Amino acid sequence: MRRVLVLGCPGAGKSTLARSLGEALSLPVVHLDKLWWKSGWVNRTEGEFDALLDAVLLGEEWVIDGNYLRTLPRRLERCDAVVLLDYPRRVCLLRALRRILTWRGRTRPDMAADCPERLDGEFVRWIWEFHRTQRPQVLELLDGWTGELRVFRSPCACAGFLAKLEREGQAWRKF
Repeated sequence: MRRVLVLGCPGAGKSTLARSLGEALSLPVVHLDKLWWKSGWVNRTEGEFDALLDAVLLGEEWVIDGNYLRTLPRRLERCDAVVLLDYPRRVCLLRALRRILTWRGRTRPDMAADCPERLDGEFVRWIWEFHRTQRPQVLELLDGWTGELRVFRSPCACAGFLAKLEREGQAWRKF
C-alpha cells in the first residue's frame, strides 16, 4: 500500500488521519484543501487545481486527504487503498466545532497560508448535508472500485486500526 486516499464528511478527521497514516507508513501527505486554496481563502481555478493534483498523482507514494468529488475518479484510478471515515453527522459537527475553537483565527497546517480557521453557515450546512448529497456519490464510486477499502463508522474503530498499523508497520492487510 503506497497510495492512499482518506475520504469522509468535513470534520470527520481526514487530515489528522492522513498525517497519522503518513507517519506510520512513511508516506508523504497531501491535503487537497492546501492545493485548492491560495492565501487569504482565494480558491484556485479548476485548471490550476487539476494541474497540481495531476503532478501529485504521478508520484508513486502518497496519502491524499479530501473529497473534491469531481476529481475522485482520477484519484481512485491511481490509489491502491481508501480509508472512508463514515461517521454520524453529530460526530462530524462536534469535531468541526472543536477544530474551529482550537484553531480559531489561526491557519491549520493542512491549509494554505493566511486561511485562518473560521465558522460560517455554509460550512455547517456542508457538514449537515454531506450524508444526503455527497456521501451517496462517494459510496457509488467506491462500489465499483477494486482496491483495499477500510470503512470506519466510529472514531474508536479507526483509532484501533491506526494503533494496530502503528504497531505492525506495513501490516495493512492483517487488520
